[in-house]
Amino acid sequence: MKLSGRDAQAFFRKPDPTRSGVLLFGEDAMRVAHRRQEVIAALVGPEAEAEMRLTRMSGGDLRKDPAMLLDAVKAQGFFPGPRVVFVEEATDGLAKIMGAALTDWRPGDAQIIVTAGQLTAKSALRKLFEAAPEALAIGIYSDPPGRDEIEAALTKAGLTQVDRAAFDALDHLARALEPGDFRQVLEKLALYKLDDPAPLMSEEVAACAPASIEAELDDILHVVAEGRSPEIGPLMQRLEGQGVAPVTLLIMAMRHFRVLYTLASAQGGPQAGVQRLRPPLFGPRRDRMLRQASGWNADRLEDALSMLMETDLSIRSAGARAPAMALVERNFVRLAWLASRR
Repeated sequence: MKLSGRDAQAFFRKPDPTRSGVLLFGEDAMRVAHRRQEVIAALVGPEAEAEMRLTRMSGGDLRKDPAMLLDAVKAQGFFPGPRVVFVEEATDGLAKIMGAALTDWRPGDAQIIVTAGQLTAKSALRKLFEAAPEALAIGIYSDPPGRDEIEAALTKAGLTQVDRAAFDALDHLARALEPGDFRQVLEKLALYKLDDPAPLMSEEVAACAPASIEAELDDILHVVAEGRSPEIGPLMQRLEGQGVAPVTLLIMAMRHFRVLYTLASAQGGPQAGVQRLRPPLFGPRRDRMLRQASGWNADRLEDALSMLMETDLSIRSAGARAPAMALVERNFVRLAWLASRR
């Protein structure tokens, strides 16, 4: 049977222990592995491996010894409880072996959990699990998680009281991060809010969010947008020492000033514009950029974006002779001067 959409999400929340086998496939190996971990943990618990109720094998091992799958499915363990046989890196060449194991499977046998890469609709392995009445085939795609998935993940992490702005921030993180990284953020937040009955706030999400290139560059971008010229030189030296490329600085600066332009030119002012911004701003960064946007106007921000574009073209020009980082620093100083003109 094929599962997708809400049915697949419902299965991940509560896997069916009566199924003979489950095939999880997709091009993103990390997402597939994340779902596989969830399913196995829900079926046999965290101590399954220590209690020898979880048997692992690779597709390569199974090709060398086809009988090992059925032997593991039928084997009786020393410890009571459900059992799982996990086969990773499966391919269409294993369809016949898998088919025999699914046909011979009986209630009480170990469930077969199989992971594979991207499989087309014509894949023999995929067709086998889709056609088997007691088995499931679930495609894992790179779509961002929906509201239901995020709420389920929050509940699982013990975070039941969440402010609306904090949920928007988590929605943004869920779209930007890999599933494993997002899960680590939730685990960190759960520890952060341990024994704290107050709702989770966006500032707390921001404090626990992983560092990124944007976060590392925020200092210089804020300094420029706030007109603090004396601080530009030392920050530029530090960034250059860290190996940040001049083009990266310009790209991030253009992105920052485009957001400011969107806020400053919004009908109803920056406060109205920030509500419609996608992806949303949250936490201290949101407040700081609102203050910056209030200090600029749309015309001066248009001039700032033009200056950044000119510098970008100069750096990329075949005839450019001046050091690229020096050009970027000069441009940032000019922008800071522009910001100081109230």
